Amino acid sequence: MSSTSLRRCFLILAGAALVLIAGLATAETIVTVPVGNVPNAADTTGCGAVSYPYSIGKYEVTAGQYTEFLNAVAATDTYGLYNTGMDDVTSWYSGCGIVRNGNSGSYTYSLLAAEWANRPVNFVSWGDAARFANWLHNGKPTGPQGDLTTERGSYNLNGAITSDALFLVNRTGVETWVIPTRDEWYKAAYYDPQKGGPGSPGYWNYPMKSDSPTVPSNDLTVPPTSDPGNNANFRVGFDFSVGYPYFRSEFGAFANSESAYNTFDQGGNVREWTEDRGGTTWYRYTRGGDWDTDSSYLQSGTAWGYSPIQEYQMVGFRVALVPEPGSIVLLFGAAAAGCVAWRRRK
Repeated sequence: MSSTSLRRCFLILAGAALVLIAGLATAETIVTVPVGNVPNAADTTGCGAVSYPYSIGKYEVTAGQYTEFLNAVAATDTYGLYNTGMDDVTSWYSGCGIVRNGNSGSYTYSLLAAEWANRPVNFVSWGDAARFANWLHNGKPTGPQGDLTTERGSYNLNGAITSDALFLVNRTGVETWVIPTRDEWYKAAYYDPQKGGPGSPGYWNYPMKSDSPTVPSNDLTVPPTSDPGNNANFRVGFDFSVGYPYFRSEFGAFANSESAYNTFDQGGNVREWTEDRGGTTWYRYTRGGDWDTDSSYLQSGTAWGYSPIQEYQMVGFRVALVPEPGSIVLLFGAAAAGCVAWRRRK
């Protein structure tokens, strides 16, 4: 087969995989963007190489989406998916505006006001994020927190609530919705298949397609009304990009500061959980900086580890979507058969 034919078949296979992922993404309300260009090399730090196509959340998981999750599975909040800090919006330790009503067994959840719906959820642990991913994997069911809702799916949590137990959790091998790995998150944020021009890939230092420090918005309107590009929600001295009581911007507010794959807020707003662990120690990594730290935390070389049970005001998450292994095999088999048929026609 000629090099031209090989290239054509590779494009067919890659395109087919992205079609599969895009089709899966339409089944949920989470908006995702495809991340292809496989395989890609890591950068000089060893991060970012991913050998398969996947999709990642275009935006961070919002307070509105997390409220839907709580109302579906947390009438009795067995595994502590709700943190009371979420409804504290009167102090510097600002929550995300989610309020719990009623008593255990009949809890309901709502937002303080519509203005909180499209801002990222915070005060969520790594375990909370994994249970949210399982819920998506299982089709967003309604019912108690158990095997059919939050405990099995992309991750087998089986009631894990301690730092040690959550540290040991891995993907199951039949995963779909997941917390991104370091490399999945990193590639979507910093890799650009055309950084140096067509056919010249590379990595940016910041997730707004920039190698220079980002600039603060200095726009305290809610949401920000202007974005010159290379912009994010972070703090300079005692100046915040978004003022009290919100501190965090609505998704897509920095409309001209997306990554090469069209994700938003992978720099600033809230730090985001990843799957990756700190070697043999007890923490999971977060990436991306937040509204309460300076621009250095947005750089590609910066990561911060927390215990997987910790819930902080500056930490949230986004999800990714990977095709099940069996789906990949079937899809690539069909695509390969198409390549053979195309070659025979030639």
